[in-house]
Amino acid sequence: MTSPDPGIGRLLRPDGSVTVPAAVAGDVLRALVRDLTARVRADGGEVSPGVRALLYALHTAAQHADRPAASATGTTPAPTATVTEIPVGEAAALLGCTPEYVRRLARDGIIPARRIGARTWAIDRAALEDYRHGRHAA
Repeated sequence: MTSPDPGIGRLLRPDGSVTVPAAVAGDVLRALVRDLTARVRADGGEVSPGVRALLYALHTAAQHADRPAASATGTTPAPTATVTEIPVGEAAALLGCTPEYVRRLARDGIIPARRIGARTWAIDRAALEDYRHGRHAA
């Protein structure tokens, strides 16, 4: 099979694995989480440990890509106050738990979230990361 993109060679490793650039890791992560969430809902299955490890690696790469670069003076720009929200399925995949558990965390006010409609929650990504890494208020 001939590749449509001549730059694809830099993404393929000799062992057949693929390198995902940090700049697109977030997009790849979101697409995988959407697909996996739908599949788990349809068949009630579990995400394998290998897939879970891949999701965490993509998440880490996406965070690395989002960090501001240091300027010539060695300082980093001040962070913006933008709130990024993610769906419950993506939050559950990042935490390695069920979507219902994430909804319970949101309902109980443990992680900041807002309701969109009757059943949908939008989870604050930064607060979820704080919770995930044990930086939440007791």
